[in-house]
Amino acid sequence: MNETSQLALGAATIGLAGTWVWRQRPALRTLHRASALALALFLLVHLLGHLAGLAGAAAHQEVLEVMRSVYRQPVVEGLLLAGVLFQAVSGLTLLWRGWHQRRGAVAWAQAVSGGYLSLFLLIHVAAVLVARQQGVDTNLQFAAAGMHMPPWQWFFGPYYFLAVLALGTHVGCALYWNLPERQRALALAAALVVGVLLATTLVVMLAGGFRGIEVLLAAMPGMAPVAG
Repeated sequence: MNETSQLALGAATIGLAGTWVWRQRPALRTLHRASALALALFLLVHLLGHLAGLAGAAAHQEVLEVMRSVYRQPVVEGLLLAGVLFQAVSGLTLLWRGWHQRRGAVAWAQAVSGGYLSLFLLIHVAAVLVARQQGVDTNLQFAAAGMHMPPWQWFFGPYYFLAVLALGTHVGCALYWNLPERQRALALAAALVVGVLLATTLVVMLAGGFRGIEVLLAAMPGMAPVAG
């Protein structure tokens, strides 16, 4: 099935999900939480797959191909696209609805991290889909390219760092509200520490740190390959 067919399938899935939501009319927050659990599993696997690049671009590509054999199945990918779109839109909706009702640092951390994640997911997925339509392999080199094109590293460094940190923060806040009171602070702190460590590792790796990665820019007009 080609890219256009997959996108059409994703759109159809979104339409069916929207119809079901309209008929059932469950609480938006309940649906948001349910979809977050499913999407969080994919994001965790996706992030760990990126970290396979610590062993080099070739090792990452091997892991990526195994992952793609699952999540690029048309039905699976359609559901993922629908989940990302719903998660982002529902998250921004909840953020807007509760803007004047939040009290406390944790509530605001959850709101701000969720808002950033929503925007990141929409931008990142759109960029990946456009690149794939143009025949670009959206692998580790694609993710790292912006880190090696001055001055864009000053955008992509914070862009990736804050995305991973926002994920850790949002998960930590969710744990905070759902765990017993004596475990809340520890769970949130642990999630923040893990988020900072993963974000730092990812950005340094994409910038060419550790073993370094070969950044292939041949597909970009006027750019030559750059060794990371």
